[in-house]
Amino acid sequence: MLPALPPDLNPQSYLLLGLAHCFWKEEGDLTELPIIEPIPTATLGPLLQGMPTSYAVLRATTLGEATQVMAEYFPHAQPCADFWERAIAAARTYLREPQAMTHVAVGQERRDLNFNLERKRVLNSRRSVRDSDNIRQHPHTHKQL
Repeated sequence: MLPALPPDLNPQSYLLLGLAHCFWKEEGDLTELPIIEPIPTATLGPLLQGMPTSYAVLRATTLGEATQVMAEYFPHAQPCADFWERAIAAARTYLREPQAMTHVAVGQERRDLNFNLERKRVLNSRRSVRDSDNIRQHPHTHKQL
């Protein structure tokens, strides 16, 4: 359901959705998890230039049609965390850069991305820092000579 929109946006505001292939790690096993994410203009540029990505499909829609498009075209995927906040933020980027809307017209999709799962997006990964990760410094580094 569409939340209340700020005054600079309306239900017809452009929105680009991406279907990302992410993973969830449990007890060492990875489970694929398709996620729908709003794509801002800052992400669109590198995607169109061939950057390796976990996005398989980009679909253009409007804020008002986003829920219907997700249900119709991505029925097995779930929206990302904070979907509507991110969608509103992404829609604003297209107000600033309207020429970016020409890459994918409303109602159209693009699949010619450099889809690559070599570097998997693990949603619940934890980084653990160990003492062995520290870089050894020269003994005179912190001495005044």
